[in-house]
Amino acid sequence: MHTEFTLNGELAALPHFLTSLAIGLLIGLERERSPGSRAGLRTFALVALFGTLAAMLSEEANMPWLLLGGLLIVGLMTIAAYSRAKDDSADPGTTTVAAILVCYGLGAAVWYGNDTLAIMLAIITTVLLYFKTELHGITEKLSRRDLISILQFAVLTFIILPILPDKNYGPYEAINPYQIWLMVVLISGVSLAGYVALQFIGPRHSAVLGLFGGLVSSTATTLVYARRSAESQNFVPLAAVVILLANLTVLIRLTIVSTVASPSILPHLLPILGSGFLLGSGITAYWWYQLQQQSELPVPEIKNPTEIGTAAAFGLIYGIVLFSSAWLSDIAGSSGLYAVALISGLTDVDAITLSSLRLYELGKLGTSETVTAISIGIISNIGFKLGLVFFFGRSLLAKQCITGMLATAIGIGLALLFFI
Repeated sequence: MHTEFTLNGELAALPHFLTSLAIGLLIGLERERSPGSRAGLRTFALVALFGTLAAMLSEEANMPWLLLGGLLIVGLMTIAAYSRAKDDSADPGTTTVAAILVCYGLGAAVWYGNDTLAIMLAIITTVLLYFKTELHGITEKLSRRDLISILQFAVLTFIILPILPDKNYGPYEAINPYQIWLMVVLISGVSLAGYVALQFIGPRHSAVLGLFGGLVSSTATTLVYARRSAESQNFVPLAAVVILLANLTVLIRLTIVSTVASPSILPHLLPILGSGFLLGSGITAYWWYQLQQQSELPVPEIKNPTEIGTAAAFGLIYGIVLFSSAWLSDIAGSSGLYAVALISGLTDVDAITLSSLRLYELGKLGTSETVTAISIGIISNIGFKLGLVFFFGRSLLAKQCITGMLATAIGIGLALLFFI
């Protein structure tokens, strides 16, 4: 019986070693394909197993230095293998050395019960190794301005956000610094994704710029292309499609924002946004079909959405709208809230959307009031952008844009009457 118990106890550790073996083989399979790599399937599999074995012995003998010593040995042996290379033009192997050390660490993590995390990290490691050319291409395309945008977003997210207090302040307890800045991070993140994508798309796909322009700023995209249409009549068909696409992308953007900020509102809000999107898409598809050719155009100069000043301004607007909505809703009922939605929606539909969702989550707004306020903000924003088209663009551009933008507004309005 004692022998059987001991045998079962030893075999209980076998799944850990099998998982480590699979991790090593996965990473090693990719390195085996690399001509300059001096480590392949067998090396990575053995390193992963050695990591698990070292972790097991370290725990059994209560000697943590065994695990660290194993890491040191693996690192020194790998470096020594590459240092013996005589060819100066050969791959220095820094990536493979790093991958081997990661593999050892993943093997150790498996022993301590972090199997799922280790497997996920192994897949990520393999992806990073495999897409070397693509990743290098991305870094070459990123300009200094793009890198600054990414760094500024990191400051907004990982430096400013954690130090803000997560408490409600004000007469209506509607002001929460952490929640306000969290919304700033959310909007900046969506905008940054569109901004970076806009830089990669460049002038090659012309009308598709409307999709990414809508993620960054549909108002800015509308203004830029309305002005350019005034310079050349041949530019009008493309400008109309870009503006209409940017207008539709706002609805996609708000759906993403609502999903993150208040998932429970989606069953009530989605039919409204979806109706506007469907009607607007039909008209946009028609003008896209009428577009005979797509000229190569430079990417519109849109302001970096993650600048500290831009983010702080949005946070201030969001806080003011949040407080004003709570205050006017208290003293004037839903009509006060709708007045705020109508005014704030002229320039920024995100602020009224997020403030309404925040009040909804706090229980200060009902479902119908929240959806109606957001819808009024969207329609108000569409009206403002139509004004930009009429004022800055050609009359032909206005005639083409008014059909699609009004179709979106009418779809939202009709759905609001039907569903609310």
